[in-house]
Amino acid sequence: MDIPSQSPSLPQLLYAMGDPVRLTILHKLAAAPGGLSCGDLCPETPRSTLTHHLKILRESGLITTAKHGQTHINHLASAGLESHFPGLLPAILRHLG
Repeated sequence: MDIPSQSPSLPQLLYAMGDPVRLTILHKLAAAPGGLSCGDLCPETPRSTLTHHLKILRESGLITTAKHGQTHINHLASAGLESHFPGLLPAILRHLG
């Protein structure tokens, strides 16, 4: 899985969560503990746009991606975030639901 090289900063997290498409991705991943492939996340979003959003979410430490064959499975990185910013992600996800 991709792991950020350093702990995320609060401005970086808030920037990553400041886009409706990225919030939708986080909401879908929170509801899928086994993770989701890129195609299952936002099928209506152009692939290049989705790639951009996933990169921002990975770099901020909000998601991780594991490669299974040719499929990339994305997971919410809630455990790592909880240790740096307790309660932040659950609070935001509650308001999305």
